[in-house]
Amino acid sequence: QLVEAGGGLVQTGESLRLSCTASTSTFSIFTMSWYRQAPGKERELVAQIISTVDKTNYADSVKGRFTISRDNAKNMVYLQMDGLKPEDTAVYYCNARLPSSSLEWWGQGTQVTVSS
Repeated sequence: QLVEAGGGLVQTGESLRLSCTASTSTFSIFTMSWYRQAPGKERELVAQIISTVDKTNYADSVKGRFTISRDNAKNMVYLQMDGLKPEDTAVYYCNARLPSSSLEWWGQGTQVTVSS
């Protein structure tokens, strides 16, 4: 089970920190990602942190503004979002994927709204 928190309404240029808590004893092996889906658009990958090596990947649209991190001791993954823009408005979803498999889990989503 994945539970997200930290969404809300902010103004352009402000920051938010999303968190996702996983209910598993093997959290450290999962590739953790944040996706988002804006109204009328497909769900897109925002940021990813790969297990064991902590390699990160970002969508071009958020590079330099968003930072993904994880705390394996707390079974948590974070998304620090700085310099928010109205186009960042979306529902943000936490995703956990077992490496080298198709097994994955999704959180319920948290709304992020950026006003201009």
